[in-house]
Amino acid sequence: MADKVLFDLVSPTKLLVSRQVDMVVVPGEEGDFGAMRAHAPMISAVRPGIIDIHDEGKVTERIFVAGGFSEVTPDRVTVLAEEAYPLAEITRDMAEKRMADAKAAEEKAVSAFDQAAARSLVAIAEALQAAAH
Repeated sequence: MADKVLFDLVSPTKLLVSRQVDMVVVPGEEGDFGAMRAHAPMISAVRPGIIDIHDEGKVTERIFVAGGFSEVTPDRVTVLAEEAYPLAEITRDMAEKRMADAKAAEEKAVSAFDQAAARSLVAIAEALQAAAH
């Protein structure tokens, strides 16, 4: 276990993952980053995308996140996700509905705040559609 890093993925409703892994690749706001044991400490915003969990030389699990924050220390990677779904649970119908809802919110948005929130919903829906393929 000396070369492993503890990975915790937390959504608002539950702890989704908490285990020792070789590496985690996180969709950071400024680009994907891989975190392994002995990584330099950092904090990053997380953009909508897919987290890849690596173990035993391969990707063992893929999880969609709708954004959030991550903290990396030399022995732990923690992602606090706004939403998270195992990739296997995402369907095209789910992604299409999410996009339709986001586009409807975009059309109704009048204030700058509502427009920004709608753009965020569209970005999540686009990433969800990409994950569904």
